[in-house]
Amino acid sequence: MPAPRPLLRPIQRLDRPFRDPKALAMQAHPTTRRWRIGVFLPAILATLGLLAAFTQWFAINGFSWFEGVVVGLMAFTFFWISLSVTTAVAGVVAMRHPRPCATTQDLVKPLDVALLMPIYNEVTSDVFGNAAAMIAALKIEKSAHTFTLFVLSDTRDDLTAKRELEAFQTLWASFPNKVFYRRRVENTDYKVGNLTEWVERYGGAYPAMLVLDADSLMSGAAIVELADAMGSDPGAGLVQSFPRLIGAQTLFGRMLQFASRIHGAAPAEGLARWTDREGNYWGHNAVIRTEAFASCAGLPRLSSRRGPSHLILSHDFVEAALLRRAGWSVRFLPHIQGSYEEAPATLIDFVLRDRRWCQGNLQHLRLLGTRSFHPVSRLHLLCGIISYLTSPAWLMLLLVWALFGDGKNTNAVHYFSGYDPQVSWPEINIGNGLAILGFVYTMLLAPKIIGAVMAPRTGIQMRDVGGAPRLVLSVVTEIILSVAYAPILMVQQSISVARRTVGFSETWTPQQRGGGKYSVAVMTKFHLFETVIGTLLVAGIMLGLVTLWLSPIAASLCLAIPLSALSGMNLNAHRWSAKQLSTPEQLAPPDIICDAMAERHRFATTLSTSQPIAAE
Repeated sequence: MPAPRPLLRPIQRLDRPFRDPKALAMQAHPTTRRWRIGVFLPAILATLGLLAAFTQWFAINGFSWFEGVVVGLMAFTFFWISLSVTTAVAGVVAMRHPRPCATTQDLVKPLDVALLMPIYNEVTSDVFGNAAAMIAALKIEKSAHTFTLFVLSDTRDDLTAKRELEAFQTLWASFPNKVFYRRRVENTDYKVGNLTEWVERYGGAYPAMLVLDADSLMSGAAIVELADAMGSDPGAGLVQSFPRLIGAQTLFGRMLQFASRIHGAAPAEGLARWTDREGNYWGHNAVIRTEAFASCAGLPRLSSRRGPSHLILSHDFVEAALLRRAGWSVRFLPHIQGSYEEAPATLIDFVLRDRRWCQGNLQHLRLLGTRSFHPVSRLHLLCGIISYLTSPAWLMLLLVWALFGDGKNTNAVHYFSGYDPQVSWPEINIGNGLAILGFVYTMLLAPKIIGAVMAPRTGIQMRDVGGAPRLVLSVVTEIILSVAYAPILMVQQSISVARRTVGFSETWTPQQRGGGKYSVAVMTKFHLFETVIGTLLVAGIMLGLVTLWLSPIAASLCLAIPLSALSGMNLNAHRWSAKQLSTPEQLAPPDIICDAMAERHRFATTLSTSQPIAAE
């Protein structure tokens, strides 16, 4: 490691306002207010319209408090669906009317940028392969900035640590004084503590830091463009890129990868427009002004009535809010190309990661009242919370509709108990059943359709995705898979919320980035709850006690175990499936991805043929 250059990092008070005197005064873009009105007003009006329509429908034979709760749940879940649709539509408009780029090299202040790669029991060859590719790309990239990469290890396994040290020595031989390595004795506070230790000890030497994840990969041009955005905007505290998913080989990973690449551009552009300088931080592939981060984003611990204080999880949202509170802008630039990360390989891997995220996001309930947070920063926190609370709301609606919702006296409650508390429940005939089902699925799938239609506007050529017929087939396949997996994820997220509600704390273990190998017994245990729900729904439908309109959801839940097994299918193992759900980065990978794969292979070969060395 280089010589220390300490930087003070005061812990922030959440009950007092704070303004950084070094933060420059900034003004929102003149059109930001119009973008926000254009996104939120239609979503609010659509939700009010749905609320009025269902209230009128339920009130045909009287309106009970129970029906009022059901209509309220519908409105609660529908607003966030509407907001995603209006954000995607805003993105379409934004892509048709792009803002001129104001950054010129004459206005860019040169920066010493530290690339920080925190790792924790990762595959050594993958981490150092990516690091080598990025440093090599920066070496040939024209830039006024200087870049230094730090591998910050929290690895607990001694054998893995020895491999890391040997890999670092190999990397140092190629790029002396451009790469450094540090392994902490204790991994206090996990990733937060890892970055905190670096900021407090070495941050004074680097005006900017680009935070990476262990699976992050960025092209030299993308890194330079992020640094330019920071160097040309003295009021920017953080600039976030839009990481694309790469490297997926399994069906589930490829589904996520395709959805992010093809469907994600329009919502991302819309989000960038209406958030403006009140953007968010996703924890990696973002450049941060180091001194501002140290001065304004020192995370306190949350007090607990039943024990010791707790670390703030999902810290990235809170750090962005603290920066904005102090007067620094937080920007999201989705147009930057060449920012990548990897996706969970299987359904179970995704759920295990999602449980940790659920714990962190629900913890933010206690932070919504923080003094002087910008309203948009609070909204970011709220959106993270709601993204998990909507799943229990959907599950409650599903169960209510299954128990009472056929509009007849043959519903499940009446059948088994002889008591029917909702005799006025409106009957779902073919006409209104198709209308409800069609409306819900249209709203859910609208952002996907918009993203696919607008794909050419994002620079994607048909040849980049295997031609127009293959693109259409991939879009249909991804939609079918999303519809199949959505009910399972709804139940799993509801379980995550329930676990957190009763005080269960998730274990923050290293991710299995290549995907775990799960036996039938493990999958059966993992998906038992949704399988039971699905089986009961199917039985109810066959007995005429549950409305037929719940058949797609019932089938998905009933088949949760085989669908979970299918999620880990290796598409690259067969010629007929290798190009399904293709993205441009898969069919014609850019140089940085090819270089990273080559470097990974080189490090894997070197580490497999070398003798272990003692860790220092």
